[in-house]
Amino acid sequence: MAILENIRKRTTVLILIIGMALFAFVISGVFTNNDFGGGKIGSSVAEINGNEISIDDFKRKVETASNRFGPAASTMQVVNQVWDQEVRNSILSQQFEDLGIDIERDQIMNFIKNMPSYSQSPQFQDENGIFDENKFRNFIADLKVNSPSQYNLWLQDEQSIIQNAKQQAYFNLVKAGVGATLKEGELDYKLANDKVDIKYVRIPYISVPDSTLNITKSEIQSYINSHKEDFKQEEARDIQYVYFEEKASAEDENAVKDETIKLLEDTVEYREQTDKMDTITGFRTTSDIADFLDRKSDIKFDTIYKAKRDLSTVFADTLVTLKMGETYGPYRDGDFFKVSKMVNKKTNGSAKASHILIKWKGAERAEATVTRSKEEAEEMAKGILAETKKKDAVFVELARDNSEGPSAPNGGDLGYFQEGRMVAEFNDFVFNNKVGTIDLVETALGYHIVKIDDKEDIYQIATLAREIEPSENTINTLFTNATKFEMESISGEKAFTDLAKESEYVVRPVNKIKAMDENLPGLTTQRNIVQWAFKGDTKVGDIKRFNLNNGYAIVQMTAAYQEGLKTVEDASTTVLPILRKERKAAELIAANKGKSIEDIAKDNSVSVSNASALTVKAPTVPGAGREPAVVGTAFAMNVNDTSELIEGESGVFMISVTKKEEAPKLDNYSTFANTLKTSNAARVNTAVYNALKEASEIEDNRATFY
Repeated sequence: MAILENIRKRTTVLILIIGMALFAFVISGVFTNNDFGGGKIGSSVAEINGNEISIDDFKRKVETASNRFGPAASTMQVVNQVWDQEVRNSILSQQFEDLGIDIERDQIMNFIKNMPSYSQSPQFQDENGIFDENKFRNFIADLKVNSPSQYNLWLQDEQSIIQNAKQQAYFNLVKAGVGATLKEGELDYKLANDKVDIKYVRIPYISVPDSTLNITKSEIQSYINSHKEDFKQEEARDIQYVYFEEKASAEDENAVKDETIKLLEDTVEYREQTDKMDTITGFRTTSDIADFLDRKSDIKFDTIYKAKRDLSTVFADTLVTLKMGETYGPYRDGDFFKVSKMVNKKTNGSAKASHILIKWKGAERAEATVTRSKEEAEEMAKGILAETKKKDAVFVELARDNSEGPSAPNGGDLGYFQEGRMVAEFNDFVFNNKVGTIDLVETALGYHIVKIDDKEDIYQIATLAREIEPSENTINTLFTNATKFEMESISGEKAFTDLAKESEYVVRPVNKIKAMDENLPGLTTQRNIVQWAFKGDTKVGDIKRFNLNNGYAIVQMTAAYQEGLKTVEDASTTVLPILRKERKAAELIAANKGKSIEDIAKDNSVSVSNASALTVKAPTVPGAGREPAVVGTAFAMNVNDTSELIEGESGVFMISVTKKEEAPKLDNYSTFANTLKTSNAARVNTAVYNALKEASEIEDNRATFY
């Protein structure tokens, strides 16, 4: 653990510790001779310990990552993920270079063998399902000749694999120096199992009102100066905004509802082409539902039958009771007014079944490892079928233990399915028999012991839906209101918040926005607002309107925080409770100095309490909470000794030790030593990297480009 404790201060300690282990480490070429870091092209997005990361290379990696993640991730999410990886690679690569760590071809292949995406791919396995190096090498060689674009993607993956392999080697070397002695194991055992009982009195800090204490700004500043590491801050901004959301008014909603109602009934319209009045069929009477909904509805006709559980939970009970051709609505469902019509119904049209699949050699989709004959498979299946008929049989357990189908881990459960979804023999058995029936069914896939678990009715329901949207008049009014508020707030005649209050607009503050943030509460992804707040010419008090996808935001910057130490005002919420606690502790100790436990209890209107079986590893005092200083003091005392007044977490304590009990001695503490070693090793990767990162000089220029 000494390495982990000191690495924040002296990274060279790590080099000295593992240097000897690297003596025999083989340095050689890898799959390719490409430079990992790439050249310095154009401007840099970062400089890490003097090494630049080219913006051109960075952008290429962002583009590749964006293609991999697809629309599920925003641009900034991808940028930040690539950034974290680039910073990590750069910092660790410098360590690899300093220590002479490199990876051989065989080491890379061993690393690939342990990657499920490659080792478990049938494409790279032999007939026994084992990863075949030659198949993999031939595949890469074929890509190079026949698919250059895919080969270039592989080269990127290869560099990532090389980097990960180096990291694994690096961290394994560190872990080799992290252990725990038997003495450390014994100490850990004693910290958890030595016990102490105490009698104590506690004067809680809340007995001294905060209002009686006068903490000055200079005291707060002095505390900040003495604890600078705790009060560092990044560059940040505060904003407030009024959001003008483009949404339908009550009048708009009523208009959409009326339109929906009109579509229900037949209407008579004049047709210019025929110079006649024609009857236009409504939703109730139309004979071509698909055509009607295609022309008149914002949601097209879904012909798929659905069970009750698949319908809207709010309206399902009503919808399933509709008779054939009957309608229900209009009703509000989310952002739509809807009218639903029962088109058809199938009694027991969906079934739920479980099965146990037994395959034979040559059966469809049977693995190469299946060697039994069809006759042997049938005999085995009949035996399992007999087991399922026994009184105490549990089908789920039999399926987990015997089934060779993909549903085996789920106890053979296939879920619900409609007619025609399964192979013919399986389908006919399930839909032609009652719930609870268990029997043997043969298909091209093998022998199935099938259990029919449930059946349910399914419904074909057509729904006329009209989306509730803001009208043109509503949109124009919103624009007018937003423009008016923007102009009046910029004029400065009235404060932003006062002006909003007059118009009954809600002002929403967002504090401590960082330069690379993009999500703003209430507005979601708004990178453009963040960029504006951090522009060099944007000053505190500036106001700007932003056009959003569904409205407008009038934004004002209210504060700017520079990188460095927090100001007294910003740090006061953290510092004040600390200084108040210190002041209260000093006052309480001074007022009760020289008194006995009983006198302290009497004079402060508190009671004397007892706490038993306290341990150093769990230093919690019943009725007081976590109190490590109190418990630690108790273990340093002798039985019947009484302490001085102790400054605790929740109050001032005086304790008397009533009993101490040492944990029984063990013959061997290796179990505890091994647990410590495992725990320490598990923290190495994170602890070492965080220490290296904290000690690094990182210049972040992302905000310049994104």
